[in-house]
Amino acid sequence: MNINRPNYKIIYQDMLQKQHPDKINDCKELLKKENLDTADILELNRRIFPQIYENKERCSQKHRAYNESDIMRVLDYQKKNRLNNSQLASHFKMSRNTITKWKKLEKLVK
Repeated sequence: MNINRPNYKIIYQDMLQKQHPDKINDCKELLKKENLDTADILELNRRIFPQIYENKERCSQKHRAYNESDIMRVLDYQKKNRLNNSQLASHFKMSRNTITKWKKLEKLVK
């Protein structure tokens, strides 16, 4: 586990117990995981705060950050499902330019 990364599991468990006890059952299976990745955190946010995600304009990609394992998972998803960059970007609600940049970085790493 990365030392610089907050322990989101504890943060979300505390938040659910104190502020949203009615949503504990909705999030139980995600919180059983030992380590939460970015996709899990986004899914927890969507389950706890559905009103934010109803309006697509408010659900912006501006403040999202992805680590290397998340990027590789997205690119593997593209390969597995045979999606082009536009389809992948639409599925994950991100920019086509971001996908293109990640693919260039992937080629440099290999």
